[in-house]
Amino acid sequence: MTEMAHDLLAGFTPARPYTMDTAEDAPRAPGVHLVLTGGTVVYVGWTGNLRDRLRQHLTGNRASSVLHDQVGGELDRSGPVATAADIANWLSRCEVRWRETDNPKAEKDVLVLALGPRFNRQVPKPGR
Repeated sequence: MTEMAHDLLAGFTPARPYTMDTAEDAPRAPGVHLVLTGGTVVYVGWTGNLRDRLRQHLTGNRASSVLHDQVGGELDRSGPVATAADIANWLSRCEVRWRETDNPKAEKDVLVLALGPRFNRQVPKPGR
């Protein structure tokens, strides 16, 4: 991880396995969350309720979660159409970190621009 990336991730929780138990430990507060695999950030999200959003990524569907949709699309390329269980299983091998913030959308945009995570399909314009 570059020094800039390390600085951007200061204040985030330590990485934890991305499970329902971990999601249940997240606060019901606005914040930014990161999904990592092999120590690399693959997704940055923002929400008004960290606990609910982290649970939704694990249990939702492709229409309710960009992350669920993007992981499903990647899994689809290597076999039959991925089920919700397949996607949740893949995510369970990842790690998650979060940070509470009053301005999660702006913080997400900064992180997406700096880190270029592969599962964020919309990249914000610099300076917006």
